[in-house]
Amino acid sequence: MTVKELPILDITDTSGLHRDADTEEAAAAYSKNKSRQRRAAVLMPLVRTAGEWHLLFIRRATNENDRHSGQIAFPGGATEPNDDSATATALRETMEEIGLDSERIKVLAELDAYYTISHYKVTPVVGIVQWPSNLSLETSEVARAFLIPINWLRNSENYTLRARSDIDKASAKRHPIIVYNEFDGETLWGATARMTMNFFKTIDEKKLLLPA
Repeated sequence: MTVKELPILDITDTSGLHRDADTEEAAAAYSKNKSRQRRAAVLMPLVRTAGEWHLLFIRRATNENDRHSGQIAFPGGATEPNDDSATATALRETMEEIGLDSERIKVLAELDAYYTISHYKVTPVVGIVQWPSNLSLETSEVARAFLIPINWLRNSENYTLRARSDIDKASAKRHPIIVYNEFDGETLWGATARMTMNFFKTIDEKKLLLPA
């Protein structure tokens, strides 16, 4: 069964849109066993073009050894010993993956960490990218980079909440998978979709303001 074939839930219940972990069980496990958490960070690249804000995403390259092979993501990866902050990790990984120099990125904020079911504690770092910028993809890791308008991403008609098949029914409704409609041939879902929703929540709560 593909993620698009999972049962659709009532989207009017918005309690499942904003979570700091994929499942309640996962978050509890990480908080009790800090050694299981591997630190990571991603850049949420904001691009202003055609009169509106967009987010820049990547599609991971196909790799049989990568459980996230072919999925939509933000540039980013695991923290290395020389990284002195989540921002440093996000900027380094962005340069390595898509060739975007940190001098062309204005960092706005580090958001609350997101816990994944693959045992990562991921810090999203929001930054405005000077646009246009020439990207140079590391093809062994990234197959494509593309933009999606924020207004499209925020429109509830463009995504569904899907019940998980790997946990009990009650938890499935509390912690659904967010699956977006196809955009430009790509399907955004899972952890990256959740971090996107949490980003919008931060804006709605006026904890982060985007320039007009």
